[in-house]
Amino acid sequence: MNKIIFMMSMSLDGYFETTEHSLAWQDISDELHIHFNEEIGAAGGMLNGRRTYSLMAGFWPTADEDPDAPKFVADYARIWRDVPKVVYSRTLQSASWNTTIVREVVPAEVEALRSAASGDLFVGGPDLLTTFQRHGLVDEYRIYVHPAVIGAGNPLFHPGTSLRLRLTESRPFTNGVVLLRYAS
Repeated sequence: MNKIIFMMSMSLDGYFETTEHSLAWQDISDELHIHFNEEIGAAGGMLNGRRTYSLMAGFWPTADEDPDAPKFVADYARIWRDVPKVVYSRTLQSASWNTTIVREVVPAEVEALRSAASGDLFVGGPDLLTTFQRHGLVDEYRIYVHPAVIGAGNPLFHPGTSLRLRLTESRPFTNGVVLLRYAS
């Protein structure tokens, strides 16, 4: 059965973005980007909140049009456009690039998506994660810990979150990022 996987980068001090919503502190090396391409390229779909979707949609649809873009960036642009996406939003009125807008997370509908998907489903965004956790819908966590302390920002896990996870893999990348893969 396909898994529902939460995949996100985090600073060493537990934040996924700065207080100004910047991700510039992340060190996405060529090696790490190629790894992301492999992971998302095999996905059956991406499940995102509005903010995560908007961030991605603001760059990836045309990233491969830049003649100076590295091959792995151009490859990811094609992957991102082609992979089926669901954006959970009460306010978004339209979406493109193989994207469906859904207003609420309904567990039975998520399970139907999981069953129909051609591969694992990846959840993006900490707010959406909280909703998926509340419904018991997350099978695996893939946390990419960057060797950066940013001092303040938005935490990856909301205050009060309590989880007991089982480590299934740890993988260091040459830039110092470490993948920590956990089963629920």
